[in-house]
Amino acid sequence: MADDDDPFGAWRAVLLAHSRALRAIEQDLASADAIPLGCYDVLLELNAAPGRRLRMQDLAARAVLSRTRISRIVAELERAGYVERDPDPHDGRATLATITATGRAVLRRTAPLYLAGVEQHFNRYLTRAQRRSIETSLQRVIDAHQAELDLRR
Repeated sequence: MADDDDPFGAWRAVLLAHSRALRAIEQDLASADAIPLGCYDVLLELNAAPGRRLRMQDLAARAVLSRTRISRIVAELERAGYVERDPDPHDGRATLATITATGRAVLRRTAPLYLAGVEQHFNRYLTRAQRRSIETSLQRVIDAHQAELDLRR
C-alpha cells in the first residue's frame, strides 16, 4: 500500500486534532478560572434546548461526553446551582435537567473564552475552504450515524 493511500490517516488526524485542540482549550479555560469544557458543553446544550431543558438521555445524546460523564457533570453543575434536575412529569422514569439563570450567566461569561480558544487552537490553522470541507465531510458521518440511531428508536 502506498503511503498516500492510508485508509486510517483521516481518522488518526481527526482524533489527534480533536485531542490536542481540546487540551489546549481546556488549559485556556483553567487558566482563566472558568468552568471546564465538559461543563460548558452541557450548559450550551441545555441553553439551546426548547424550554432550556432536556431529558438526561437526550442531553447525553447531544453532548460530546459519555453517559456516565454526563451524569457526573450534571450533578456537579447542580451542586453549583447552574442546573436543576426534576422528574419528567410525562415519564416518571426519566429526569429533566434545566439550566438555571446562574448557569446561563456562567455560560455567557465562558463563551468568549471558548470561542477564542476555538479560533486560537483550531480555526487559525485552516482556511475557510478547509474548514468548510471538513464540516461537509464529517457531517456525512454524523448524518449516517444519526440515521442509525433514529432507526433504533
